[in-house]
Amino acid sequence: MTEPFFVGIDGPAGAGKSSVSKESARRLGYGYLDTGSVYRALAWHVRDAGASTDDPDAVLAAFDSFRPGVSLDPDVRTVRVGETDVTDAIRTPETSAAVSGVARVLPVRERVNALFRSLVAASGLPGVVVEGRDITTVVAPDAPVRILLTAHPDVRAARRSAELGDADTAGVAAALRKRDASDSKVVDFLHAAPGVAVVDTTDLDFDQSVAAVLSVIDEKTHRGGQDGH
Repeated sequence: MTEPFFVGIDGPAGAGKSSVSKESARRLGYGYLDTGSVYRALAWHVRDAGASTDDPDAVLAAFDSFRPGVSLDPDVRTVRVGETDVTDAIRTPETSAAVSGVARVLPVRERVNALFRSLVAASGLPGVVVEGRDITTVVAPDAPVRILLTAHPDVRAARRSAELGDADTAGVAAALRKRDASDSKVVDFLHAAPGVAVVDTTDLDFDQSVAAVLSVIDEKTHRGGQDGH
């Protein structure tokens, strides 16, 4: 069976990763994997067991019983842990605050990254758009298409505020800076690694951002036949 075409998209919160990746996958007929939802599900699982994600040992122990189920359909946003539907539960402020603790545990990241690769390989789809924070550098450094989707911090804060329905843009900006600082201790998602295409959405609307990503994919796909990828 042919290996699914892997499109990796990285970038900071508020750059448009999720919405742009999802729409790009939809238009290509590909699957879509929001890797952040898996980390959120694990954070929920740790807390559901009565533990704290600030305890690396507890996070590692929780992973042993972690059985995530993630839809790769761009139009079906469901996440399960075992038989429990946690689609809404992983978006609560409490879970959001606990995610960084999970992401900082390097052995867990290694196992979760292996899980992402297996999900793509077993998808049975022609391709999968995988978005997160270290997809282009750690999860799939050899992917045929690797993109860093970024935007100016002020624009990211304004977009996230609109998404959350929060009028306190300054507060949202501070939260984004805090999360960026925490996560950047583990992975560099603000700078493109060699061979990674940069799509800056600061001055682009949604449709333009999607078009820019699809253009990179199209270019890499056609060039791939000539450069050996």
